[in-house]
Amino acid sequence: MHKKILIFSILILFLFFGPKKVFAVENPLAVANNIYGIHILDENDLQDAANLVNSNGGDWGYVTLVIRNNERDTKRWQNVFDQMRRLHLIPIIRIATKQSDGGWEKPNFDEINGWIGFLNSLNWVVKNRYIVIGNEPNHSKEWGGQVNPIEYADYLYTFSQKLKSSSGDFFVIPAGFDASAPNSKDTFSEDLFLRQMIEYKPDIFNYVDGWASHSYPNPNFSGSENAEGRGSVRTYKWELKFLDSLGIKKQLPIFITETGWAHDKGDNINGFKDTSIISDKFKAALEIAWKHERIVAITPFILNYQSEPFDIFSWKKNDGTFYEIYQEVQKLPKISGKPTQIAAIDVISLIFPPLIPSDGYLSGIVLIENTGQQIWKGTEKIYTENRGHEVTLEPITHRADIEPEDRTFAIVKVKLGKN
Repeated sequence: MHKKILIFSILILFLFFGPKKVFAVENPLAVANNIYGIHILDENDLQDAANLVNSNGGDWGYVTLVIRNNERDTKRWQNVFDQMRRLHLIPIIRIATKQSDGGWEKPNFDEINGWIGFLNSLNWVVKNRYIVIGNEPNHSKEWGGQVNPIEYADYLYTFSQKLKSSSGDFFVIPAGFDASAPNSKDTFSEDLFLRQMIEYKPDIFNYVDGWASHSYPNPNFSGSENAEGRGSVRTYKWELKFLDSLGIKKQLPIFITETGWAHDKGDNINGFKDTSIISDKFKAALEIAWKHERIVAITPFILNYQSEPFDIFSWKKNDGTFYEIYQEVQKLPKISGKPTQIAAIDVISLIFPPLIPSDGYLSGIVLIENTGQQIWKGTEKIYTENRGHEVTLEPITHRADIEPEDRTFAIVKVKLGKN
């Protein structure tokens, strides 16, 4: 008996204090996936976002958020991620600089290490850490006043290398482009920009995991939901075909991180279409144009924006109610997503020694800390195995759900293998 107690104690310590696994990004389309999402600017909109993307059968929808380089507050963003965990929302984080002179500062390579430290300080919501590097770099106003495909390629490469060296769970996505931009003194066409990027760094796509598309219905954000090709709601298809023509054969998952129609805000003054018409267009696009086997998420721009110039895209009115776009998308049937979350624990101490073996099992009670990403509800069973001994751990939720960093008791059962 003493030998079996010793085996029990050693196994618990070895199995739950042992070396951590090396992780890598997973294909989000290999599991059930809810493509519905929304773009927000403020974490106060998370509940409204959840009510939208997780409605009518949906669960684990997506939310795109922007973090600027002067907003890297671990406490703030951990609170955001914890709220998203409770609401079953998957974050897509776009990296940004600061606004300057009507545009955005050029990214500073010296700040990349600061980003890496900040992003690794967070306990993410799901295993894949979705990161979009920049925004529409084919606009000079998005790159410090000058378009520079070479610099962007270097920035993307360097950022991706450092992210993945720090954690294999970072899912790197290049910036979405303005597909309708012409070649001018302030803009490059998307095809010219990409061609120059790839000519300079032919292997750049070896360092990315997905593709961001800004599939806006142009011209004037007022195009048809049935339109095809570049500058339409099907821009992503044109982009994939163009990448293929450049020799990029990697089957990149697609994230439509921006799209949407401008609307008249319900007053018929600005010349844009009525919100009821826009609702029908969104429904048609979601049911037809954006049905593609490689699309992971569609996060239209934007849930709530009450000032110019983006109030014409907002799904929320300035009185706090919603345009019918919101309700109509809520009604669309959705899928319950099953994203991978990391299950991890630390065993703090052995509370109750193992009982007399029954049917080949030793049982005991331990104090544990949830160091993973899941919220335990008391129905979970965590399994592991080592040297022929099967271990089952069942958290006990004696008061409420056990969130990451919470502690609770757990029943541990060890099935002893043959010695």
